[in-house]
Amino acid sequence: MKKKICFIVGDLNCSGGTERVTSLIANELAKYNYEIHIFSLKNGDKPFFTVDSSIKIFGLFNGEVSFKKKFISTICGIRNYIKVNQIDTVISVESITCIFAVPGLFGLNINHICWEHFNFNVNLGVKLRDLARKWAAKYCDYIVTLTHRDQELWKNNLSNIRSKIITIVNPSTFEGVEHIPDLDFKIVLAVGRYRYQKGYDLLLQAWSRVTNKKGWKLVIVGEGEDKQKIIELSKLLKIDDTVEINSSTDNIAQYFKNASFYCMSSRFEGLPMVLLEAQSFGLPIVSFDCDTGPAELINNGVSGYLVEPENIEKLSEAMTKMMNLDKNSYLRMCMNAKENVNNFKVNEIVKKWLAIL
Repeated sequence: MKKKICFIVGDLNCSGGTERVTSLIANELAKYNYEIHIFSLKNGDKPFFTVDSSIKIFGLFNGEVSFKKKFISTICGIRNYIKVNQIDTVISVESITCIFAVPGLFGLNINHICWEHFNFNVNLGVKLRDLARKWAAKYCDYIVTLTHRDQELWKNNLSNIRSKIITIVNPSTFEGVEHIPDLDFKIVLAVGRYRYQKGYDLLLQAWSRVTNKKGWKLVIVGEGEDKQKIIELSKLLKIDDTVEINSSTDNIAQYFKNASFYCMSSRFEGLPMVLLEAQSFGLPIVSFDCDTGPAELINNGVSGYLVEPENIEKLSEAMTKMMNLDKNSYLRMCMNAKENVNNFKVNEIVKKWLAIL
């Protein structure tokens, strides 16, 4: 009889890195002798990323929902689904889902894994996330962090830890890409949701300080509540003629292929999937050295440049430096960036998941 694995996600219809890697790992596990379920707290009827046809998808609520008002019914919905489908292992994707999953699984003989996608120091202004992490540490069988740095943050900042805290990095979603970038493309790329975390306001300010753009363009791709604010800021800074603001797409590879290098302006991260994707296409990266992830993916001065978090001037200087590299130095960085992706091959990472299911 197949073991049954259920991922609990917030909204499978979203286009973020969390949903991308969840779909990827679920698809890979479906190749083994497992029955895979994805339980989406809301929606899930139109997954943004491709999900294997053998995977069973269930959406608890449709459209916008107040989980504060639906707190009890969410817990009951999870518990009922897990019992009816006789699930063996639950993977709570993003620690906040443990606020529902921990009480929902209480008393059941279920292997429960909390899969952290930010880092312990970030609660996004939601105090329930702090409580969810305490519950996860006490009641889950495993906590999976994306970086060793975050693994230590969990261990050092919580007491009463019963869970085994381990690190399993995200895999690259693109493997074996045959592509050589070129500075002559003159495109700086940034991809991600238009929201405070991604720091696009900081990126635009840094870009405005690049004095001699010489035909270069900043291209941003994503969706989110702050999109209009970013458009307005580009106009306010009088750089809208050198900034292209696009919606998310299921063909993100084309943007990577057209870029010269990648720039990440995030205020905080977990392990940014998008950096691995950029490196898969050989793109050097300019990034804030924020918690957590960039320092584990970028070798400063070798495969890109790391600068002080939220320092607009330093980010601008690093972009300018990258734009003005000589061809040999640039291609060496491209080669080093691509080489780093070898440490994030999906078949090796799936083996680590198999060991805890």
